[in-house]
Amino acid sequence: MRVIAKKVLREFWIKHSDCEQQLKSWYREAEKSEWKNSNEIKKEYPTASILGDNRVVFNIKGNNYRLIVKINFHYQMMWIRFIGTHKEYDRIDANKTMNLKPIKTKKDYQQALDRLELIFDAKKGTKEGDELEILGILIDKYENEHFPIDLPDPIEAIKFRMEQLGYTQTDLAKVVGLKSRASEILSKKRKLSLDMIRQLHEKLNIPTDVLIQAY
Repeated sequence: MRVIAKKVLREFWIKHSDCEQQLKSWYREAEKSEWKNSNEIKKEYPTASILGDNRVVFNIKGNNYRLIVKINFHYQMMWIRFIGTHKEYDRIDANKTMNLKPIKTKKDYQQALDRLELIFDAKKGTKEGDELEILGILIDKYENEHFPIDLPDPIEAIKFRMEQLGYTQTDLAKVVGLKSRASEILSKKRKLSLDMIRQLHEKLNIPTDVLIQAY
């Protein structure tokens, strides 16, 4: 899934550092996903709210922050429309919140986002659909160069998935083996083995490139 508007995430966690690891975890999972419909998202994120017009609201760091995205499943493109505190979220209408050439400047970038606003719901196989696909690639390339998002801490990524799935330490123990082992992993007293990484990837859907990092 191509995630557009990474700059929004970076700017937000600079102001709200307590959610940086959670947003990095969400981004890496979303980027690796191949969701075909909102039901598949709901299966992995039970606490997410599915709105009309292919918009989804994710709860970040418990219920402290809300992240709204709009998705074009045909083109596997996700557009970040809003991130804010619960109070800020309550002041907006989530159903309304949130446009070819190389993108080289900030002005080009903003113009591309403005055009994206107009054609984001384009149907596959149409002229605007072809434009949307190319525009998404251009924006994604520019953002990867100017607003890169590094990998989250492996243990914070596990905690994020546990939070999203409503898992307790006991639930984690069923994945990694023993309850004491789960406790040691969460407190960073035990390193993840290859088998644990495999199990965490298969059962919690955490990207392996996140889990194999040193910590």
